[in-house]
Amino acid sequence: MNVAKIKEAIARPAVLFGLLVLLLSYLTYFQNYNYPPQLFWDENYHIASAQKYLNGVYFMEPHPPLAKLLIALGEKIYHPNPFGNQFINTDYARDLPEGFSFVGYRFFPTLLAWLTAPVLYLIFLLMTRKPQQSTLLSFLYIFDNAFIVHARGAMLDSTLLFFMALTILAFFLLLETRDRFNAFFTAAAFFGAAFGAAMTTKDTALILILLVPFLLWKLWSEGHADLRAAQQKIGRMLGAMALAFAVVFCGVWYAHFSIGNIVNPSLPDNGYYQASDEYKVILDQGLTRSISSFPVMLRDSLKFTSHYARGVPRLDLCKGDENGSPFYFWPLGARSINFRWETPDGTDYRYLYLQVNPVVWWVSFATILLAIGMLLSQLFFPFREPLRHRFLLTTFVTLYVCYMIAISQLDRVMYLYHYFPPLFFSFIILGLVFLELKRFWKWDFSTQGKKMGLLVLGLLIFGAFQFYRPLTYYQPLTDVQFKRRAFFNLWELSCVKCDKTSSLAVPCQDK
Repeated sequence: MNVAKIKEAIARPAVLFGLLVLLLSYLTYFQNYNYPPQLFWDENYHIASAQKYLNGVYFMEPHPPLAKLLIALGEKIYHPNPFGNQFINTDYARDLPEGFSFVGYRFFPTLLAWLTAPVLYLIFLLMTRKPQQSTLLSFLYIFDNAFIVHARGAMLDSTLLFFMALTILAFFLLLETRDRFNAFFTAAAFFGAAFGAAMTTKDTALILILLVPFLLWKLWSEGHADLRAAQQKIGRMLGAMALAFAVVFCGVWYAHFSIGNIVNPSLPDNGYYQASDEYKVILDQGLTRSISSFPVMLRDSLKFTSHYARGVPRLDLCKGDENGSPFYFWPLGARSINFRWETPDGTDYRYLYLQVNPVVWWVSFATILLAIGMLLSQLFFPFREPLRHRFLLTTFVTLYVCYMIAISQLDRVMYLYHYFPPLFFSFIILGLVFLELKRFWKWDFSTQGKKMGLLVLGLLIFGAFQFYRPLTYYQPLTDVQFKRRAFFNLWELSCVKCDKTSSLAVPCQDK
Protein backbone atom coordinates (compact mmCIF):
# COMPACT_ATOMS: atom_id res chain seq x y z
CA MET A 1 0.00 0.00 0.00
CA ASN A 2 1.45 3.35 -1.08
CA VAL A 3 0.46 5.77 1.70
CA ALA A 4 1.82 8.79 -0.18
CA LYS A 5 -0.42 8.11 -3.18
CA ILE A 6 -3.45 7.66 -0.94
CA LYS A 7 -2.75 11.00 0.77
CA GLU A 8 -2.28 12.65 -2.63
CA ALA A 9 -5.61 11.24 -3.87
CA ILE A 10 -7.47 12.40 -0.75
CA ALA A 11 -5.97 15.89 -1.07
CA ARG A 12 -7.48 16.38 -4.53
CA PRO A 13 -10.23 19.03 -4.59
CA ALA A 14 -12.82 16.63 -6.01
CA VAL A 15 -12.25 14.21 -3.12
CA LEU A 16 -12.16 16.92 -0.45
CA PHE A 17 -15.41 18.46 -1.62
CA GLY A 18 -16.92 14.99 -1.92
CA LEU A 19 -16.05 14.35 1.72
CA LEU A 20 -17.66 17.69 2.61
CA VAL A 21 -20.86 16.60 0.85
CA LEU A 22 -20.72 13.31 2.76
CA LEU A 23 -20.32 15.14 6.08
CA LEU A 24 -23.09 17.68 5.46
CA SER A 25 -25.55 15.03 4.33
CA TYR A 26 -24.69 12.91 7.38
CA LEU A 27 -25.65 15.85 9.60
CA THR A 28 -28.95 16.50 7.81
CA TYR A 29 -30.08 12.94 7.01
CA PHE A 30 -28.42 10.35 9.22
CA GLN A 31 -27.60 11.92 12.58
CA ASN A 32 -30.07 10.89 15.32
CA TYR A 33 -32.30 9.22 12.72
CA ASN A 34 -34.16 7.17 15.33
CA TYR A 35 -35.91 10.34 16.58
CA PRO A 36 -38.82 10.68 17.06
CA PRO A 37 -39.32 7.22 18.60
CA GLN A 38 -42.88 6.94 17.29
CA LEU A 39 -44.49 5.61 14.14
CA PHE A 40 -45.32 8.06 11.39
CA TRP A 41 -47.00 7.83 7.98
CA ASP A 42 -46.39 4.49 6.20
CA GLU A 43 -44.05 3.07 8.84
CA ASN A 44 -47.12 1.29 10.20
CA TYR A 45 -47.24 -0.79 7.02
CA HIS A 46 -43.55 -1.28 6.33
CA ILE A 47 -42.49 -2.29 9.83
CA ALA A 48 -45.31 -4.85 9.84
CA SER A 49 -43.97 -6.17 6.52
CA ALA A 50 -40.42 -6.25 7.85
CA GLN A 51 -41.50 -8.35 10.83
CA LYS A 52 -43.10 -10.85 8.47
CA TYR A 53 -39.74 -11.26 6.74
CA LEU A 54 -38.01 -11.68 10.10
CA ASN A 55 -40.47 -14.44 11.02
CA GLY A 56 -40.74 -16.12 7.62
CA VAL A 57 -44.41 -15.19 7.14
CA TYR A 58 -45.84 -15.10 3.62
CA PHE A 59 -47.58 -11.88 2.54
CA MET A 60 -48.39 -9.77 -0.50
CA GLU A 61 -47.83 -6.03 -0.84
CA PRO A 62 -48.56 -3.45 -3.56
CA HIS A 63 -44.91 -2.38 -3.80
CA PRO A 64 -41.96 -4.54 -4.92
CA PRO A 65 -39.94 -6.03 -2.06
CA LEU A 66 -36.40 -4.60 -2.04
CA ALA A 67 -36.89 -1.62 0.29
CA LYS A 68 -38.90 -3.70 2.77
CA LEU A 69 -36.25 -6.42 2.69
CA LEU A 70 -33.66 -3.79 3.59
CA ILE A 71 -35.86 -2.47 6.41
CA ALA A 72 -35.99 -6.03 7.79
CA LEU A 73 -32.24 -6.48 7.26
CA GLY A 74 -31.51 -3.39 9.35
CA GLU A 75 -33.54 -4.81 12.22
CA LYS A 76 -31.82 -8.18 11.77
CA ILE A 77 -28.38 -6.55 11.99
CA TYR A 78 -29.05 -4.34 15.01
CA HIS A 79 -31.70 -6.45 16.73
CA PRO A 80 -32.42 -3.75 19.37
CA ASN A 81 -35.91 -5.06 20.19
CA PRO A 82 -36.26 -8.21 22.34
CA PHE A 83 -39.29 -9.32 20.31
CA GLY A 84 -39.86 -8.94 16.59
CA ASN A 85 -43.24 -10.55 16.07
CA GLN A 86 -45.77 -8.08 17.51
CA PHE A 87 -47.17 -7.23 14.07
CA ILE A 88 -47.09 -10.49 12.12
CA ASN A 89 -50.87 -10.88 12.48
CA THR A 90 -51.66 -7.58 10.79
CA ASP A 91 -50.65 -5.46 7.81
CA TYR A 92 -50.82 -2.28 9.88
CA ALA A 93 -48.70 -1.88 13.01
CA ARG A 94 -50.00 0.14 15.95
CA ASP A 95 -49.70 0.23 19.76
CA LEU A 96 -45.93 -0.05 20.05
CA PRO A 97 -44.56 -1.85 23.11
CA GLU A 98 -42.74 0.31 25.63
CA GLY A 99 -39.13 0.98 24.69
CA PHE A 100 -39.61 0.02 21.03
CA SER A 101 -36.51 0.98 19.02
CA PHE A 102 -36.47 2.25 15.42
CA VAL A 103 -32.68 2.04 15.07
CA GLY A 104 -32.78 -1.13 12.98
CA TYR A 105 -35.94 -0.52 10.96
CA ARG A 106 -34.92 2.98 9.89
CA PHE A 107 -31.25 2.19 9.31
CA PHE A 108 -31.14 1.35 5.60
CA PRO A 109 -33.72 3.91 4.38
CA THR A 110 -31.78 6.64 6.17
CA LEU A 111 -28.35 5.31 5.19
CA LEU A 112 -29.29 5.22 1.50
CA ALA A 113 -30.77 8.73 1.75
CA TRP A 114 -27.44 9.90 3.18
CA LEU A 115 -25.45 8.18 0.41
CA THR A 116 -27.66 9.65 -2.31
CA ALA A 117 -25.96 13.02 -1.71
CA PRO A 118 -22.45 11.89 -2.79
CA VAL A 119 -23.98 10.06 -5.77
CA LEU A 120 -25.65 13.30 -6.86
CA TYR A 121 -22.34 15.10 -6.28
CA LEU A 122 -20.64 12.67 -8.68
CA ILE A 123 -23.35 13.31 -11.28
CA PHE A 124 -22.80 17.05 -11.00
CA LEU A 125 -19.03 16.52 -11.12
CA LEU A 126 -19.35 14.63 -14.42
CA MET A 127 -21.50 17.51 -15.72
CA THR A 128 -19.52 20.52 -14.53
CA ARG A 129 -15.98 19.14 -13.91
CA LYS A 130 -15.83 21.63 -11.04
CA PRO A 131 -15.93 20.33 -7.43
CA GLN A 132 -16.99 23.66 -5.89
CA GLN A 133 -19.94 24.05 -8.24
CA SER A 134 -20.91 20.40 -7.80
CA THR A 135 -20.93 20.82 -4.02
CA LEU A 136 -23.16 23.91 -4.13
CA LEU A 137 -25.53 22.22 -6.57
CA SER A 138 -25.71 19.26 -4.18
CA PHE A 139 -27.21 21.63 -1.60
CA LEU A 140 -30.48 21.21 -3.51
CA TYR A 141 -30.71 17.70 -2.06
CA ILE A 142 -28.67 18.01 1.13
CA PHE A 143 -30.82 20.79 2.58
CA ASP A 144 -34.29 20.00 1.27
CA ASN A 145 -36.61 19.61 4.24
CA ALA A 146 -39.16 17.40 2.46
CA PHE A 147 -36.56 14.88 1.30
CA ILE A 148 -35.01 14.79 4.76
CA VAL A 149 -38.12 14.26 6.88
CA HIS A 150 -39.48 11.53 4.62
CA ALA A 151 -36.12 9.76 4.36
CA ARG A 152 -35.67 9.52 8.13
CA GLY A 153 -38.49 6.99 8.44
CA ALA A 154 -38.79 3.29 7.63
CA MET A 155 -40.27 4.00 4.20
CA LEU A 156 -39.52 3.25 0.57
CA ASP A 157 -38.82 6.51 -1.23
CA SER A 158 -35.25 7.08 -0.04
CA THR A 159 -34.29 3.62 -1.30
CA LEU A 160 -36.01 4.39 -4.60
CA LEU A 161 -34.16 7.69 -5.00
CA PHE A 162 -30.80 6.10 -4.18
CA PHE A 163 -31.10 3.49 -6.90
CA MET A 164 -32.57 6.01 -9.34
CA ALA A 165 -29.56 8.23 -8.65
CA LEU A 166 -27.23 5.27 -9.29
CA THR A 167 -29.03 4.57 -12.57
CA ILE A 168 -28.60 8.19 -13.66
CA LEU A 169 -24.93 8.09 -12.61
CA ALA A 170 -24.52 4.96 -14.76
CA PHE A 171 -26.15 6.83 -17.66
CA PHE A 172 -23.54 9.59 -17.37
CA LEU A 173 -20.76 7.01 -17.09
CA LEU A 174 -22.00 5.35 -20.29
CA LEU A 175 -21.74 8.68 -22.09
CA GLU A 176 -18.34 9.29 -20.52
CA THR A 177 -16.85 5.89 -21.44
CA ARG A 178 -18.51 5.21 -24.81
CA ASP A 179 -15.09 5.15 -26.51
CA ARG A 180 -13.53 2.77 -23.95
CA PHE A 181 -14.62 -0.81 -24.50
CA ASN A 182 -14.25 -2.41 -21.07
CA ALA A 183 -15.34 0.61 -19.04
CA PHE A 184 -18.37 1.12 -21.31
CA PHE A 185 -19.74 -2.39 -20.82
CA THR A 186 -19.02 -2.26 -17.09
CA ALA A 187 -21.11 0.92 -16.99
CA ALA A 188 -23.84 -0.84 -19.00
CA ALA A 189 -23.98 -3.66 -16.44
CA PHE A 190 -23.99 -1.07 -13.65
CA PHE A 191 -26.94 0.66 -15.33
CA GLY A 192 -28.90 -2.59 -15.60
CA ALA A 193 -28.24 -3.59 -11.99
CA ALA A 194 -29.14 -0.15 -10.59
CA PHE A 195 -32.28 0.01 -12.71
CA GLY A 196 -33.22 -3.49 -11.54
CA ALA A 197 -32.82 -2.42 -7.92
CA ALA A 198 -34.95 0.68 -8.53
CA MET A 199 -37.66 -1.39 -10.23
CA THR A 200 -37.77 -3.79 -7.28
CA THR A 201 -38.32 -0.84 -4.94
CA LYS A 202 -41.18 1.08 -6.56
CA ASP A 203 -42.90 0.85 -9.93
CA THR A 204 -42.46 4.59 -10.52
CA ALA A 205 -38.80 3.85 -11.35
CA LEU A 206 -40.06 2.62 -14.73
CA ILE A 207 -39.69 6.20 -16.01
CA LEU A 208 -35.93 5.58 -16.20
CA ILE A 209 -36.46 3.17 -19.08
CA LEU A 210 -36.59 6.31 -21.24
CA LEU A 211 -32.85 6.73 -20.71
CA VAL A 212 -32.26 3.69 -22.92
CA PRO A 213 -33.69 5.12 -26.18
CA PHE A 214 -31.75 8.33 -25.57
CA LEU A 215 -28.56 6.27 -25.23
CA LEU A 216 -29.41 4.42 -28.44
CA TRP A 217 -30.03 7.72 -30.22
CA LYS A 218 -26.66 9.06 -29.05
CA LEU A 219 -24.69 5.96 -30.01
CA TRP A 220 -26.43 5.56 -33.35
CA SER A 221 -25.98 9.22 -34.32
CA GLU A 222 -22.25 8.93 -33.62
CA GLY A 223 -21.85 5.62 -35.45
CA HIS A 224 -22.58 6.62 -39.05
CA ALA A 225 -18.95 6.05 -40.05
CA ASP A 226 -19.18 2.36 -39.16
CA LEU A 227 -22.78 1.21 -38.82
CA ARG A 228 -21.85 -2.43 -38.26
CA ALA A 229 -19.58 -1.56 -35.34
CA ALA A 230 -22.30 0.71 -33.92
CA GLN A 231 -24.86 -2.10 -34.14
CA GLN A 232 -22.53 -4.51 -32.36
CA LYS A 233 -21.77 -1.97 -29.65
CA ILE A 234 -25.45 -1.24 -29.08
CA GLY A 235 -26.31 -4.95 -29.03
CA ARG A 236 -23.64 -5.74 -26.46
CA MET A 237 -24.65 -2.77 -24.32
CA LEU A 238 -28.28 -3.87 -24.30
CA GLY A 239 -27.21 -7.43 -23.53
CA ALA A 240 -25.10 -6.32 -20.54
CA MET A 241 -27.95 -4.15 -19.28
CA ALA A 242 -30.56 -6.87 -19.66
CA LEU A 243 -28.43 -9.54 -17.98
CA ALA A 244 -27.59 -7.34 -14.98
CA PHE A 245 -31.20 -6.19 -14.70
CA ALA A 246 -32.51 -9.77 -14.78
CA VAL A 247 -30.04 -10.95 -12.12
CA VAL A 248 -31.02 -8.18 -9.69
CA PHE A 249 -34.75 -8.17 -10.48
CA CYS A 250 -35.17 -11.93 -10.25
CA GLY A 251 -32.77 -12.22 -7.32
CA VAL A 252 -34.72 -9.74 -5.19
CA TRP A 253 -38.06 -11.37 -5.95
CA TYR A 254 -36.61 -14.83 -5.32
CA ALA A 255 -35.38 -13.67 -1.90
CA HIS A 256 -38.86 -12.35 -1.15
CA PHE A 257 -40.51 -15.66 -2.07
CA SER A 258 -37.92 -17.81 -0.31
CA ILE A 259 -38.13 -15.98 3.00
CA GLY A 260 -41.91 -15.81 3.28
CA ASN A 261 -43.22 -19.38 3.27
CA ILE A 262 -45.40 -19.59 6.42
CA VAL A 263 -49.11 -18.93 5.88
CA ASN A 264 -50.62 -16.98 8.79
CA PRO A 265 -54.44 -17.47 8.90
CA SER A 266 -54.84 -14.14 10.76
CA LEU A 267 -53.90 -12.23 7.61
CA PRO A 268 -56.27 -11.40 4.69
CA ASP A 269 -57.96 -14.31 2.89
CA ASN A 270 -56.83 -16.74 5.61
CA GLY A 271 -53.27 -15.66 5.00
CA TYR A 272 -53.23 -16.36 1.25
CA TYR A 273 -54.05 -12.81 0.09
CA GLN A 274 -54.80 -13.00 -3.66
CA ALA A 275 -52.78 -16.14 -4.36
CA SER A 276 -54.07 -18.33 -7.20
CA ASP A 277 -54.82 -21.99 -6.62
CA GLU A 278 -51.41 -22.83 -8.11
CA TYR A 279 -49.67 -20.49 -5.69
CA LYS A 280 -51.63 -21.92 -2.74
CA VAL A 281 -50.39 -25.40 -3.62
CA ILE A 282 -46.82 -24.07 -3.75
CA LEU A 283 -47.24 -22.55 -0.28
CA ASP A 284 -48.92 -25.61 1.20
CA GLN A 285 -46.22 -27.93 -0.12
CA GLY A 286 -43.33 -25.66 0.92
CA LEU A 287 -42.08 -25.16 -2.65
CA THR A 288 -41.43 -21.41 -2.49
CA ARG A 289 -37.69 -21.95 -3.01
CA SER A 290 -38.20 -24.03 -6.12
CA ILE A 291 -37.08 -22.28 -9.32
CA SER A 292 -39.98 -23.88 -11.18
CA SER A 293 -42.42 -22.12 -8.83
CA PHE A 294 -40.92 -18.70 -9.50
CA PRO A 295 -43.01 -17.71 -12.59
CA VAL A 296 -46.31 -18.45 -10.82
CA MET A 297 -45.31 -16.57 -7.66
CA LEU A 298 -44.05 -13.57 -9.62
CA ARG A 299 -47.18 -13.46 -11.79
CA ASP A 300 -49.52 -13.47 -8.79
CA SER A 301 -47.45 -10.89 -6.92
CA LEU A 302 -47.46 -8.49 -9.86
CA LYS A 303 -51.21 -8.98 -10.31
CA PHE A 304 -51.74 -8.07 -6.66
CA THR A 305 -50.54 -4.53 -7.42
CA SER A 306 -53.49 -3.85 -9.72
CA HIS A 307 -55.86 -5.55 -7.27
CA TYR A 308 -54.65 -3.28 -4.47
CA ALA A 309 -54.81 -0.17 -6.67
CA ARG A 310 -58.52 -0.74 -7.28
CA GLY A 311 -59.12 -0.32 -3.56
CA VAL A 312 -57.18 2.93 -3.18
CA PRO A 313 -59.56 5.90 -2.88
CA ARG A 314 -59.59 8.83 -5.26
CA LEU A 315 -58.38 12.27 -4.26
CA ASP A 316 -61.17 14.02 -2.36
CA LEU A 317 -60.30 17.59 -1.45
CA CYS A 318 -63.67 18.00 0.25
CA LYS A 319 -62.52 15.68 3.05
CA GLY A 320 -61.30 17.63 6.03
CA ASP A 321 -58.50 15.13 6.69
CA GLU A 322 -57.42 14.57 3.08
CA ASN A 323 -53.61 14.52 2.82
CA GLY A 324 -53.44 13.95 -0.92
CA SER A 325 -52.93 16.68 -3.48
CA PRO A 326 -53.33 17.25 -7.23
CA PHE A 327 -50.13 16.69 -9.22
CA TYR A 328 -50.13 20.18 -10.76
CA PHE A 329 -49.54 21.79 -7.36
CA TRP A 330 -46.58 19.58 -6.43
CA PRO A 331 -43.90 21.79 -8.06
CA LEU A 332 -45.00 24.57 -5.68
CA GLY A 333 -44.76 22.26 -2.66
CA ALA A 334 -48.49 21.75 -2.17
CA ARG A 335 -49.86 20.16 -0.12
CA SER A 336 -47.84 19.65 3.03
CA ILE A 337 -48.61 16.63 5.22
CA ASN A 338 -48.70 16.67 9.01
CA PHE A 339 -47.14 13.31 9.88
CA ARG A 340 -47.58 13.68 13.64
CA TRP A 341 -47.59 16.21 16.49
CA GLU A 342 -47.45 16.33 20.27
CA THR A 343 -47.29 18.93 23.02
CA PRO A 344 -45.65 18.62 26.44
CA ASP A 345 -47.36 21.67 27.95
CA GLY A 346 -50.17 22.84 25.64
CA THR A 347 -48.15 25.89 24.57
CA ASP A 348 -45.27 24.57 22.48
CA TYR A 349 -45.97 21.90 19.89
CA ARG A 350 -43.67 19.49 18.10
CA TYR A 351 -44.61 18.81 14.48
CA LEU A 352 -43.25 16.32 11.99
CA TYR A 353 -44.32 17.85 8.69
CA LEU A 354 -43.66 16.92 5.09
CA GLN A 355 -42.81 20.53 4.30
CA VAL A 356 -40.70 21.65 1.36
CA ASN A 357 -37.73 23.97 1.24
CA PRO A 358 -39.36 26.69 -0.88
CA VAL A 359 -36.07 27.90 -2.35
CA VAL A 360 -35.23 24.41 -3.60
CA TRP A 361 -38.66 23.62 -5.01
CA TRP A 362 -39.49 26.99 -6.53
CA VAL A 363 -36.09 27.56 -8.12
CA SER A 364 -36.16 24.01 -9.51
CA PHE A 365 -39.61 24.56 -11.01
CA ALA A 366 -38.55 27.90 -12.51
CA THR A 367 -35.57 26.10 -14.03
CA ILE A 368 -37.87 23.51 -15.62
CA LEU A 369 -39.84 26.29 -17.31
CA LEU A 370 -36.62 27.99 -18.40
CA ALA A 371 -35.21 24.73 -19.79
CA ILE A 372 -38.37 24.05 -21.79
CA GLY A 373 -38.22 27.61 -23.11
CA MET A 374 -34.56 27.18 -24.12
CA LEU A 375 -35.27 23.94 -25.99
CA LEU A 376 -38.29 25.40 -27.80
CA SER A 377 -36.33 28.53 -28.69
CA GLN A 378 -33.49 26.40 -30.04
CA LEU A 379 -36.01 24.46 -32.12
CA PHE A 380 -37.98 27.37 -33.60
CA PHE A 381 -35.64 30.35 -33.21
CA PRO A 382 -32.10 28.90 -33.16
CA PHE A 383 -29.52 30.74 -31.08
CA ARG A 384 -26.39 32.10 -32.70
CA GLU A 385 -24.52 29.61 -30.53
CA PRO A 386 -26.33 26.26 -30.24
CA LEU A 387 -26.96 24.75 -26.83
CA ARG A 388 -23.89 22.82 -25.70
CA HIS A 389 -25.92 20.39 -23.61
CA ARG A 390 -28.99 20.05 -25.80
CA PHE A 391 -28.94 16.24 -25.67
CA LEU A 392 -28.86 16.09 -21.86
CA LEU A 393 -31.42 18.87 -21.49
CA THR A 394 -33.76 17.08 -23.88
CA THR A 395 -33.24 13.80 -22.02
CA PHE A 396 -34.05 15.03 -18.53
CA VAL A 397 -36.81 17.44 -19.54
CA THR A 398 -38.43 14.48 -21.30
CA LEU A 399 -38.13 12.37 -18.14
CA TYR A 400 -39.71 15.15 -16.10
CA VAL A 401 -42.59 15.83 -18.50
CA CYS A 402 -43.35 12.15 -19.14
CA TYR A 403 -43.42 11.37 -15.42
CA MET A 404 -45.88 14.18 -14.77
CA ILE A 405 -48.07 13.13 -17.70
CA ALA A 406 -48.11 9.51 -16.49
CA ILE A 407 -48.98 10.54 -12.93
CA SER A 408 -51.79 12.77 -14.19
CA GLN A 409 -53.51 9.70 -15.69
CA LEU A 410 -53.86 7.91 -12.34
CA ASP A 411 -57.26 7.93 -10.66
CA ARG A 412 -56.04 7.09 -7.16
CA VAL A 413 -55.05 9.63 -4.52
CA MET A 414 -51.40 10.71 -4.73
CA TYR A 415 -49.21 12.61 -2.31
CA LEU A 416 -46.54 15.27 -2.38
CA TYR A 417 -43.69 12.76 -2.05
CA HIS A 418 -44.69 11.21 -5.38
CA TYR A 419 -43.04 14.31 -6.86
CA PHE A 420 -39.61 13.30 -5.50
CA PRO A 421 -38.39 11.59 -8.72
CA PRO A 422 -39.19 14.51 -11.07
CA LEU A 423 -37.82 16.93 -8.45
CA PHE A 424 -34.58 14.96 -8.57
CA PHE A 425 -34.58 15.26 -12.37
CA SER A 426 -35.09 19.01 -12.00
CA PHE A 427 -31.87 19.26 -9.95
CA ILE A 428 -29.93 17.86 -12.89
CA ILE A 429 -31.78 20.18 -15.27
CA LEU A 430 -30.86 23.11 -13.03
CA GLY A 431 -27.21 22.13 -13.28
CA LEU A 432 -27.44 21.94 -17.08
CA VAL A 433 -29.21 25.30 -17.35
CA PHE A 434 -26.53 26.79 -15.10
CA LEU A 435 -23.89 25.56 -17.55
CA GLU A 436 -25.79 26.93 -20.55
CA LEU A 437 -26.69 30.40 -19.30
CA LYS A 438 -24.53 33.17 -20.70
CA ARG A 439 -27.10 35.92 -20.87
CA PHE A 440 -30.61 36.33 -19.49
CA TRP A 441 -32.70 39.35 -20.45
CA LYS A 442 -30.37 42.33 -19.84
CA TRP A 443 -27.83 40.53 -17.70
CA ASP A 444 -24.62 38.88 -18.85
CA PHE A 445 -23.33 35.91 -16.86
CA SER A 446 -19.57 35.82 -16.56
CA THR A 447 -17.83 32.82 -15.04
CA GLN A 448 -17.27 34.74 -11.82
CA GLY A 449 -20.86 36.01 -11.83
CA LYS A 450 -22.21 32.48 -12.18
CA LYS A 451 -20.06 31.35 -9.26
CA MET A 452 -21.42 34.15 -7.11
CA GLY A 453 -24.97 33.36 -8.19
CA LEU A 454 -24.52 29.73 -7.22
CA LEU A 455 -23.07 30.75 -3.87
CA VAL A 456 -26.05 33.04 -3.19
CA LEU A 457 -28.42 30.21 -4.15
CA GLY A 458 -26.62 27.89 -1.74
CA LEU A 459 -26.94 30.40 1.10
CA LEU A 460 -30.65 30.91 0.39
CA ILE A 461 -31.21 27.14 0.38
CA PHE A 462 -29.42 26.78 3.71
CA GLY A 463 -31.32 29.71 5.21
CA ALA A 464 -34.70 28.26 4.19
CA PHE A 465 -33.65 24.85 5.52
CA GLN A 466 -32.88 26.37 8.91
CA PHE A 467 -36.18 28.27 8.93
CA TYR A 468 -38.19 25.06 8.42
CA ARG A 469 -35.86 22.90 10.50
CA PRO A 470 -38.29 22.58 13.48
CA LEU A 471 -40.90 20.93 11.23
CA THR A 472 -38.27 18.50 9.92
CA TYR A 473 -36.67 17.42 13.20
CA TYR A 474 -39.68 17.52 15.54
CA GLN A 475 -38.57 20.59 17.44
CA PRO A 476 -41.02 22.71 19.51
CA LEU A 477 -42.76 25.77 18.07
CA THR A 478 -45.33 28.18 19.43
CA ASP A 479 -48.41 28.93 17.33
CA VAL A 480 -46.97 32.33 16.42
CA GLN A 481 -43.71 30.76 15.22
CA PHE A 482 -45.64 28.16 13.24
CA LYS A 483 -47.82 30.74 11.50
CA ARG A 484 -44.73 32.65 10.35
CA ARG A 485 -43.77 29.57 8.36
CA ALA A 486 -47.22 29.15 6.80
CA PHE A 487 -46.97 32.11 4.45
CA PHE A 488 -48.04 30.26 1.27
CA ASN A 489 -51.70 29.26 1.33
CA LEU A 490 -51.45 26.33 -1.07
CA TRP A 491 -49.20 24.47 1.37
CA GLU A 492 -52.05 24.37 3.91
CA LEU A 493 -49.68 24.35 6.85
CA SER A 494 -51.94 24.34 9.87
CA CYS A 495 -51.14 24.32 13.58
CA VAL A 496 -53.14 22.15 15.96
CA LYS A 497 -55.29 24.91 17.44
CA CYS A 498 -55.78 26.72 14.13
CA ASP A 499 -58.77 26.35 11.85
CA LYS A 500 -57.68 24.45 8.77
CA THR A 501 -58.47 26.34 5.59
CA SER A 502 -58.00 25.15 2.04
CA SER A 503 -57.24 27.14 -1.09
CA LEU A 504 -58.31 24.17 -3.18
CA ALA A 505 -61.71 23.16 -1.80
CA VAL A 506 -64.25 23.84 0.90
CA PRO A 507 -64.84 20.81 3.16
CA CYS A 508 -68.13 19.16 2.26
CA GLN A 509 -70.80 18.60 4.84
CA ASP A 510 -71.28 15.03 5.95
CA LYS A 511 -74.25 13.43 4.25
